[in-house]
Amino acid sequence: MIYVMELPQTVEWAVHCCWLLAQTDGSPVPRRRLAEFFDLPEPYLAKLLKTLVAADVLSSVPGVNGGYRLARRADQITVLDVVQAVGGHTAMFHCAEIRQRGPVGLTPAQCRRPCGIAKVMYEAELAWRNALAAVRVADLTENAAGVSADRAARWLGSQARAGLAPGGSGPQRVESEQA
Repeated sequence: MIYVMELPQTVEWAVHCCWLLAQTDGSPVPRRRLAEFFDLPEPYLAKLLKTLVAADVLSSVPGVNGGYRLARRADQITVLDVVQAVGGHTAMFHCAEIRQRGPVGLTPAQCRRPCGIAKVMYEAELAWRNALAAVRVADLTENAAGVSADRAARWLGSQARAGLAPGGSGPQRVESEQA
């Protein structure tokens, strides 16, 4: 079993919305349709989309034919951009310097450098962030399982990007469901 650190559910929603918008021809998708596709509560999704717009991950197009689209090309948006947009700028590990507590606690002068525990936690977080920075939204679309790409193409209809067609032989199909 793979254990994953717990992130807010909005991170998953945000990455999935970006993945879906990368499947379009660039035309805006209404918030209602995004909520419908993933069966998400529209009012809550509205707040998330607003956050992604503020972070320049998405752009909002007003009007009757408006909606949301990627603010930049999918190959210019990293998964880290999306994670940070929804609150991932803060460090996940916060050292409380508990080694200074208790009857034999160390002095602040003895704790000028991070302990081995803090160092490994900081290194793990840096590796996690670097891994997310190495993956672009375009990579997610290129590596999407056929069933996911087909589902997106069926739902998007005429808004689907060129080369994305239901039942088609889209780019790099893999056996497991990835998006």
